[in-house]
Amino acid sequence: MSRKGAQARITETVTSWPGVTVQPHRFGGVEYGIGKREIGHIHGDHLVDIPFPKKVRDEIVAAGRALPHHILPETGWVSFYLRQESDVEQAIALLRESYEIAVKQKSKTIEV
Repeated sequence: MSRKGAQARITETVTSWPGVTVQPHRFGGVEYGIGKREIGHIHGDHLVDIPFPKKVRDEIVAAGRALPHHILPETGWVSFYLRQESDVEQAIALLRESYEIAVKQKSKTIEV
């Protein structure tokens, strides 16, 4: 099951954040990035994959906000399925968390 138009809505929102770029993802779908870092990608209107530091990923999974990545469950990646309308906003919130972490880490690299 998927949410028709979810990819377009998510892409419109995520690309409005400062510094976010969009490109085709190497395994299909659309990839969002900041600098050289990927903040997540979407496969059609049904699945969003998002990287986090492992500790953050564990907290997100434990809270039931996303599932371990569908192919790489032991990594910091999560998978989030778009099954109902409210899932689009939840996916955007998770992508925003990944974005904020990336921005924070990027600013630490610049300061050093």
